[in-house]
Amino acid sequence: MKKFLILFVLIFISNLNAQNYDWVKHDSLVKAGINQIYGMELDKAEKTFDIVVKEYSTHPSGKFFKAMITWWRILVNLDDESMDEKFYNQLEEVIDMCDEILDKNEKNVDAMFFKGGALGFRGQLLAIRESWVKAALDGKEGLDLIYKSYKVNPKNIDVQLGFGIYHYYADVIPKKYPVVKPFMVFFPQGDKERGIRELENVAWNGRYTRIEARSFLQKLTFQFEEQMEESRKWGKILLNDFPNNPVFQRYYGLTFVKENNYSDASKIFRDIYNKCKKNYSGYNKRFEREATYYIGNDFLIKNIPDSAAYYFSKSEKLSRELDKNNESGFLINTVLFLGMLNDLLGNRELAKKYYNETLHLKERNNSHELAKRYLKEPYRK
Repeated sequence: MKKFLILFVLIFISNLNAQNYDWVKHDSLVKAGINQIYGMELDKAEKTFDIVVKEYSTHPSGKFFKAMITWWRILVNLDDESMDEKFYNQLEEVIDMCDEILDKNEKNVDAMFFKGGALGFRGQLLAIRESWVKAALDGKEGLDLIYKSYKVNPKNIDVQLGFGIYHYYADVIPKKYPVVKPFMVFFPQGDKERGIRELENVAWNGRYTRIEARSFLQKLTFQFEEQMEESRKWGKILLNDFPNNPVFQRYYGLTFVKENNYSDASKIFRDIYNKCKKNYSGYNKRFEREATYYIGNDFLIKNIPDSAAYYFSKSEKLSRELDKNNESGFLINTVLFLGMLNDLLGNRELAKKYYNETLHLKERNNSHELAKRYLKEPYRK
């Protein structure tokens, strides 16, 4: 719900100098690990932050970014809840560590940032799992920490990531999801225009949170603002630095889908498909299912039925494997399209099989009406 109020936090040379740490090395390791995470080199990132945890044992950064690695493993496959408990436990370790630091020094900026980040991450996943009350409580506590850290260091640009995320989503989320409105009485008022300005400032001028701000701007301009050209702008910037991040690439491709430009969309999704077949990190069956679906759509629009049927059949197979008891839009549309394509290819009996199955699936748009029509009379382009 709060889109993890602070996802990404400063790594300052802080007051945690009880040990004689090499903070230049710490900063270098953290930056390298962060780039490995966004570049989906998650195994390498694990090793990098293992070093941070070992060599900077009293600083919360290592444990925090270890949790961020788990978050990205969850993010590329949100339907899989098997890593949720591990993620919550990792965040609890960060929170406990920060609390110990704050008990000794309540103005420690690093501890406030990392605790706020941990609460934000946890609130994000709780919201995805629709635990709204718990998510709201984490959001409230995280927001309070943002304000406290800002008072300690008001010159810090990166803190505006938290402000920007909050101001934007506190304005738009209650309008899109009314179930959230009752919780917002406990929070300051949102302001989406202010939030966008703050996120843009961080996207260009932030030191450690620049990538995360750009990622948010890519998603919110696509999902809520419906400004496809603006979303593509941020997508190009992100993919220039991280060309093998499936989340960044997917949103970039979807901007063309939103404009019904399947020709350009298919170029992006064909690259995603190829990376899935080559087992690139993060490019799993869900990305492959979506990629084959949009490639098939491009061939359908171009009236190349054999190629369209080839890719829709792949999407159908993946949907049957992934959907389990849930009938996704991919499966419903694909089954109907395969009926239409088999009619075009002269396979009438197979087409009728797909139309009959469409009638047993959930209604999506006018899928049942079309299936009934084409059962009576074959589909013709």
